[in-house]
Amino acid sequence: MQTGNSIIMHAPRAVIFETIADLAHWPRLLPHYRYVRFLERCADHSVVEMGATRSGIPISWTSELVVDRERMEIRFLHLKAFTRGMRVIWTFKETPAGVLVEIQHTLHFRVAALATLAEPIIGRFFVHHVANQTLRVMKEKIEGAIAAASAQPRFA
Repeated sequence: MQTGNSIIMHAPRAVIFETIADLAHWPRLLPHYRYVRFLERCADHSVVEMGATRSGIPISWTSELVVDRERMEIRFLHLKAFTRGMRVIWTFKETPAGVLVEIQHTLHFRVAALATLAEPIIGRFFVHHVANQTLRVMKEKIEGAIAAASAQPRFA
């Protein structure tokens, strides 16, 4: 299963990256996220348990998280349940239109014969929808914060 989502954001790349990399704030920014719990924090990676909803259906997963500031990437490896082994990579590319934020999900189903049944449910119904909603709301929040900051009067 491979699914991808993308959106153009109009804000500095570093602001977009740091806002999205700060997973602890996701439940405050994203109404469809119920929680993000850090189970382990190390210098080079963390383990997070995340919970969201898809059209009122609660979903959760546990992932290893790597925030790679040098490459400007955020990577997840799902560790448990139906999405165990799924790799997720967020990238942030400068383009003439703005910053292209992309999320790629890749999962090789453990039981290949079930892939044709599982892919529409896991891939399209849950993963693609939640990722798309996450991108749309992040864009709205980040661009809104930038607009509000630039509208503030500056006094010397």
